[in-house]
Amino acid sequence: MNTRHMVVILHDIRSRENVGSIFRTADAAGVSKIYLCGITPQPSQNQEVRIKNQETDKIAKTALGAEKWVPWEYHKQTWRLIENLKKQGYQVIALEKTKTAKDIFRFKAQKNPVALVVGNEVSGLSPEVLKRSSGVVSIPMYGKKESLNVAVAFGIAVYALNRQ
Repeated sequence: MNTRHMVVILHDIRSRENVGSIFRTADAAGVSKIYLCGITPQPSQNQEVRIKNQETDKIAKTALGAEKWVPWEYHKQTWRLIENLKKQGYQVIALEKTKTAKDIFRFKAQKNPVALVVGNEVSGLSPEVLKRSSGVVSIPMYGKKESLNVAVAFGIAVYALNRQ
């Protein structure tokens, strides 16, 4: 049972399929809210549009309905949202591969609630987001590739943080 209050911040995610997959995994992991920021696409809020565009609505197709019941909000500027969440007592944890990032499997969150930030598929998280975060974690990579798909990385990270 998930006892940690967790929200997720999607910073400039480009792919609608990744957003849908993150909604689905967030629902499974008990995430209480998703914040869509910057260029991150948003699910259709209009039921008629959703039904009409079922074949083309890639978020809905991948989320399998989770976009309807996982609460979400859009914010243009990620850094402002982070500042507001920190004022509300959130520990903001950025998922990014940096020289100072801590191994997510050894990281211990200090506060409840937690906001997990994941970033753009190519450029990752911006310096503004990283400097405002309470901590930076990464997933160890043992193969030749240096990164994972953002939706896969999110899934690993949300369950690693929920395990605590």
